[in-house]
Amino acid sequence: MPNGPDVPGFETLLGKDAGAVGDRAFQVLLLANLTAPLGPALVSPLLDTLTGVYGVSEAEIGLMVSAYTAPGILVIPVVGVLADRYGRKPLLSAGLLLFGCAGVALALTTDFRVVLALRVLQGVGGAAIVPVIITSVGDLYTGAVEATAQGIRLSTSGLTQAVFPAIAGVLVVVAWQYPLLLYAIAVPIAVVVLVYLEEPRGARSDGGRAEPPGESDETAPDSSTTALLRLAGRRPVLAVLAGRGIPGFCYFGFITYNSIVVVRVLGGTPAEAGLLVTLGSASYAIAASQAGRITARFGSRRPPMVGMFLALGVGLGVVAAAPSLAVSGVGVVLLGVGFGTLGSLYRSIVTGIAPGALRGGLVSLSESVGRVTITVAPVVMGVLVAWLTPEVGLAGAVRLTLGAVGVVGAVAGVGSVLLGDVDPRSTR
Repeated sequence: MPNGPDVPGFETLLGKDAGAVGDRAFQVLLLANLTAPLGPALVSPLLDTLTGVYGVSEAEIGLMVSAYTAPGILVIPVVGVLADRYGRKPLLSAGLLLFGCAGVALALTTDFRVVLALRVLQGVGGAAIVPVIITSVGDLYTGAVEATAQGIRLSTSGLTQAVFPAIAGVLVVVAWQYPLLLYAIAVPIAVVVLVYLEEPRGARSDGGRAEPPGESDETAPDSSTTALLRLAGRRPVLAVLAGRGIPGFCYFGFITYNSIVVVRVLGGTPAEAGLLVTLGSASYAIAASQAGRITARFGSRRPPMVGMFLALGVGLGVVAAAPSLAVSGVGVVLLGVGFGTLGSLYRSIVTGIAPGALRGGLVSLSESVGRVTITVAPVVMGVLVAWLTPEVGLAGAVRLTLGAVGVVGAVAGVGSVLLGDVDPRSTR
C-alpha cells in the first residue's frame, strides 16, 4: 500500500508523522473505532437512573460495566490468535455486528438478568474490535508514525466518549431506552468494514509503512503459544503488561461512580454527569493525539509516563475530594490527560516489543490485562463502598474509595514504568 497523502492541517495539530490520516485503510479503522468506547462510556451517565428502572442498588448497577468488560478476558486472546491466522477484517466485522445488535436489545427489557446477559454478548463483540484495530495499526506503521496513528485512534475514542455520553445524559430524561438505541451505529459500520477495509496483514519493514501482505510471513519468528508466553514472561515485558492495566482501573473507577458522585453526592443531574464524561473524554482525546510528538521529543518514554501516572492519581484524588462540579471538572481533566497519553503510549510500546508473527497475540494479551483491570474495578470498588457506607455514609464511602484508588494507581504505575521495557528495540 502506498503512503497516505500529506495532510498539512493534521501535521500542524499532530506533528509531522500524521500522514496516516490520508490512508483509506486507516480511515476505515478509525470509523470502526468509534463504536467500542461506547460499551462502558454510554451507560456511565445513565447508571443512577437505571437503578430505579432495574430495581437494583448502587453497588449492583456497576455490574453493567463488569458484565461488558469481563468476556474480553477470555475472548481477546482467542481473537488475537484468530486474527493472526485468518485475518483482521472478518473478526472486526463480526464483532461490530454483535456489539451493535446486543446493545440495541438492551432497550427492550427491564429484567436485570437479561440486561447482564446482553451486556456479556455485547462484550464478546467489543472484544473483537479494539484489539484487532490496534494490531492492524501496528501492521501498517512503525516508529513515530505508529505512535501518532495509535494516538489518533485513541483520540477518536475520546471524541466518541465526549459526544455520545452527553447526548445520552439528555436523552435519558426523555426515556431511559433512547440512549441505548445509539448502539445501532455499529451495524452500518460493520458493513463499511466488510466492503472497504483492505486486509492490513504482513510484517512491517523498517520504514513507516507495512510491507505488503505475504512478503514477510515466511521469515516470521515462531508464533506458537509457547513463544508468546516466553516473551510475555520476561520481567521488563511483564512490567509493561502490568502497568498497561492501571490507567484503565483508575479511569473506569471514575466512569462507574461518576453519576453517583454527581447526582447523589454533589446534587447534580444526569446531564451534568454526562458533561463530566465528555470533559474527561475530550481531555484524553487531545492528550492521546500528541503521543507521537511525545515519542519524538523525548529520548525516553519514561519521564512523560511517570508524569502522566502522577496526573492520573492526582486527578482521581481531586474528583474524590471535590466540593463542587467545577472543582471535579479540574480533576477530570487531569485524569483524562493521564489516561489518554498512557493508553496511547502503552499500545505503541506493546506493538514495538513483539515480532510480526507474535504481534496480534501480544497485543491481545495486553488488551486482556486491560480488560481484567477494568472488569474488577467496579467490583472491587463496589465492595469497598458497601463496606465503608455503614461507617461514613454513601458520600464518604465513594470519596474514600476513589481517593484510595488514585493513590495506589499512581504509586503502582510509576513502579511499573521504572521496571518495564518502555523503550523497546523492535525485533521486527
